[in-house]
Amino acid sequence: MHHRSRLSLLLLPALTVGLAGCGGPGTVDASPAVHAAAPACARVAKHWPTTVADQKARSTSAKSATVKAWGDPAIIARCGVGAPGPNPHCITVNGVDWVITALSDGHEMVTFGRSPAIEVLAPKKYSADLLAAFTAAAKQIRQGPHHCT
Repeated sequence: MHHRSRLSLLLLPALTVGLAGCGGPGTVDASPAVHAAAPACARVAKHWPTTVADQKARSTSAKSATVKAWGDPAIIARCGVGAPGPNPHCITVNGVDWVITALSDGHEMVTFGRSPAIEVLAPKKYSADLLAAFTAAAKQIRQGPHHCT
């Protein structure tokens, strides 16, 4: 089976760093998620972490506070993605459930049991330990009846 990077497939050209005409040098080109306009995402945006994995925040081209980036290569978080279904790769970090999917170039981590969901895309350089930084943001969305088992 051919395994392409979900990061590349879902968000390219949306997540290209530093290309000419894409918001200038140092700007992460990223697009808001489908449900970014949900009121819960406005609450999430007020609670994005200042740093993630000791990486400082970077500007994005998203024109939406519901998208945030940190570090180089960029860790990108978006509120408003569809909630994933049950998955054996579900972990709980600080009371927040996350489904983790390995990608060819890193990991996709999506909140589980919360809708809309938060998606965190992290290049291979970073570990899933960075999820603790997103606890306050994720807890702005009510936990539904589904939990990691």
